[in-house]
Amino acid sequence: MHTTSPKQVTVFQQFLKYVSANVLGMIGFSCYILADTFFIARGIGSDALAALNLALPAYSLMNGTGLMIGMGAAARYSLSAAQPKDKVHRAVFTHGLYLCALAAVIFSCAGALIPEQIAYVLGANKETISYATDYLRILLIFSPLFLGNNLLTCFVRNDRAPGLSMTGMIAGSLSNIVLDYVFVYPLGMGMTGAAIATATAPVISMAVLSVHFITKHNHFSLLPGVHFSFKRLRDICVLGVSSLISELSSGIVIIVFNFLILSLNGNTGVAAYGILANIALVLISIFTGIAQGIQPLVSRHASDDDRVIHTIRRYSLITALLLALSAYAVVVCWSVPIAELFNRDHDPVLTEIASGGMKIYFVSLFFSGINIVTASFLSSSDRPKQAFGVSILRGFVLIIPVAWILAQLAGLTGIWMAVPVTEGVVCALAVLFLFQKTGTQHSKSRDISHE
Repeated sequence: MHTTSPKQVTVFQQFLKYVSANVLGMIGFSCYILADTFFIARGIGSDALAALNLALPAYSLMNGTGLMIGMGAAARYSLSAAQPKDKVHRAVFTHGLYLCALAAVIFSCAGALIPEQIAYVLGANKETISYATDYLRILLIFSPLFLGNNLLTCFVRNDRAPGLSMTGMIAGSLSNIVLDYVFVYPLGMGMTGAAIATATAPVISMAVLSVHFITKHNHFSLLPGVHFSFKRLRDICVLGVSSLISELSSGIVIIVFNFLILSLNGNTGVAAYGILANIALVLISIFTGIAQGIQPLVSRHASDDDRVIHTIRRYSLITALLLALSAYAVVVCWSVPIAELFNRDHDPVLTEIASGGMKIYFVSLFFSGINIVTASFLSSSDRPKQAFGVSILRGFVLIIPVAWILAQLAGLTGIWMAVPVTEGVVCALAVLFLFQKTGTQHSKSRDISHE
């Protein structure tokens, strides 16, 4: 009879510890925008909801930049852990801060100087421009908070404290929900209030994460006097770029879909898609949580026995598929009540478009989960080219032409089909990358061991 070895039990326990903490934390983190969606839809109206959806790509770019820096720097930190006194290991957090500061200047200046122009580029019209501008201004000006929180969250997780990382993300999300209600309803601050509530959340999260330093459990810190190295900055970006593209892909999809849907169904169609897009942020965050959870484990064991890496890979794919099945079942069974939650005016057209779209659009979960986990697995094991290939295909290369072609052929139904079709095609390639490359690694490992 087969028995589980102590090593396998340890791998499973580590996987469960990191992945469960990160899935819960990412669900909480994604509720930043979902809380805005709910309170804006119920407290302001459908035009404001459409404006929020138009602003989401800017949030995706900002958050994706933070994830690129955080995940890339944290992956290099773990990969260099074998030499804890090495310059790369000690200086990588500081270089991550350098990158965050640079990105924050760019985002903050854009928010202060050109929020209205950005809103117009993203598709705002006379009904939505004031709402979108107000939201974008606050969101981008406060970008240093989001970027810093992303970096700190990734490093605390890699520093063997996934539970604290999860607590920080959930605490931030809960504060956002409470402040959303206070600012939108009793204080009547509209879109500006919703944006301020969202910008406050990372402050709460970082306050929780500071416990890691107060209790002196941190093995990383800011090192003043570290020389600015473009080579290390590039290394961080290369390892983390798949995370940026995975996040940015949702923003690209939103932009393309908004323009296509505006021509078919106007603001009502965009508002309906806003419901789907925001629910998608939460559901995709489940897979992002798995991806972030396995990153420290894969990076830590990249040079270990291949069986450990095999086990992590198997657990990751099975978990992604099971969670996709559960999420899709919930969406299909409760599509109408979910749509009604965001429909203050009880517009039957809005409910019909949103509920019908969910059943087609979210078939993509079965493929996107595998794609996101695969990209993280490849990047975390220091194979950024394959990770980049998976991410760029699903985020840019395929989704735009597929969406346009299917919209011409089947209208709104074709738009809903575009994401499942794209993710399915990329999934086939992702699995090929994952298993072919791993097999090559095994062969090399065996050859070396016999020399």
